[in-house]
Amino acid sequence: MSFLSLQIFFPFLCGMLLLFLPSSKQKYIWNITIGIAAVTFLMSLMLWTQFDFLIPTIFQWEERFDWIQKYGVYYHIGVDGLGLVMVTLSSFLTLIALYLSRNSIQKRVKEFAFSMLMLETAMIGTFCALDLFLFYVFWEIVLLPMCILIGVYGGEKRMYATKKFFVYTLFGSLFMLVGLIALYNINMTNHGMVSSSLVDMTLMKVPASQQFWLLIAFLLAFLIKVPVFPFHTWLPLAHVEAPMAGSVILAGVLLKMGAYGILRFAIPLFPDAMIQIAPWMIALSVVGIVFGAMMAYAQSDIKKLIAYSSVSHMGFVTLGIFSLHPTALTGAMFQLVAHGLSTGALFLMIGYIYDQKHTREMSQYGGIASVMPRYTVIFFVTTLAAIGLPGLCGFVGEFLILMGAFQSHVISSPVVIIGIAVSGVVLGAVYMLKLFEHMFLGPVTNEKNQKLKDYKWGQLIAMGALVICMVYLGIRPNSLLQILKIQHVQPVEISVVKEVRRVQ
Repeated sequence: MSFLSLQIFFPFLCGMLLLFLPSSKQKYIWNITIGIAAVTFLMSLMLWTQFDFLIPTIFQWEERFDWIQKYGVYYHIGVDGLGLVMVTLSSFLTLIALYLSRNSIQKRVKEFAFSMLMLETAMIGTFCALDLFLFYVFWEIVLLPMCILIGVYGGEKRMYATKKFFVYTLFGSLFMLVGLIALYNINMTNHGMVSSSLVDMTLMKVPASQQFWLLIAFLLAFLIKVPVFPFHTWLPLAHVEAPMAGSVILAGVLLKMGAYGILRFAIPLFPDAMIQIAPWMIALSVVGIVFGAMMAYAQSDIKKLIAYSSVSHMGFVTLGIFSLHPTALTGAMFQLVAHGLSTGALFLMIGYIYDQKHTREMSQYGGIASVMPRYTVIFFVTTLAAIGLPGLCGFVGEFLILMGAFQSHVISSPVVIIGIAVSGVVLGAVYMLKLFEHMFLGPVTNEKNQKLKDYKWGQLIAMGALVICMVYLGIRPNSLLQILKIQHVQPVEISVVKEVRRVQ
């Protein structure tokens, strides 16, 4: 087993061993689980130390062997710059979410820990898979532990939220499976060979006349996961009902899997169809940016506000992807990380205060800056990062996306598109500052809020790590941008842009 395979399966295998511990030993279960997550995160950091940033190879730590030989299915894994970043983000957020969930999860701790570790394995596997069938397997495995987290540890409407999340995700996944089988048969007919490896399928090149419906099948799965308007309706309810750790992983990692799927598979396999469908997807993206921002502004439920803000922010990601311009694509990849950090931090903070107040209504708060100064400072910095203030991580991705979209050859009216997108940025600042004002500024409007407990040192260190990442990526974005340039899809995107110019 290679080191990358060990990185993938280590959380799940250790989680299996956890099931043999007695349920009454909650303290030991928590300590062991956090230790497993910490080791997994350290393993992802070890990948960074061995990653060769100077060699423009497609993937590193590749491992490939026959899985189902008769049908050309391989166990094929590897990571490039984008994959490495997403693996690290997954393990980092999982570690912090587990550490800060110790006080909020009191029942069925062992099952919760196993679900989180299984989910971590599935997420890392998704970002490492280079075989389409293997990718599909990991993609589907994510569904099971996430449904457990929402359905068992969620709020009052957890079962309805779980069913809606399950149906939406499974619906899209079935279309992807149909597209995968069709792609497999087309390659067998046209080239006389069977393989579900991404490398092999990219080399075989699907005829342009057959790409469109295949792309639609894959995009349905990816766009639902992002989610892009109008496939977003499952997200607010899932966030509201999910436990703190579930919301963090859902916003910080799972939504990114849809965008990652487009970058990793849709663009290299269906470049001609991407050109054809890009204008429509850009239109949906900017509608989603404004719609998500307007819906966020209208919310009184704090968690639902952040959920709709994710719809708006992920609209920027898809705008960057479907602009098919290298600058916008780099910005979209950067935004995946920036949004994961800032929104993950927001859900962690909302979960912390909800465990004390058991309400998410903004009207129940007010003036808590004087009661929780440490919490307030971290919330304020995270709010500014989510808004996109220069000097913090949220600014860089959005700026590159807008700049790349303005230069894109697939957008016929860039001024209009950019103008609409910028209005979403303005609305984002309005609803986030409104949230901060209602919660923290002014006098304490509810006497019960005087009893709220501020962050202790352990919680402060965990949240401080997220804040440091937000500030560092805002000040030194090149440390991440140079990594995101060393990845498989970049040459393909450049060729797509050249193809657009040739067609025009």
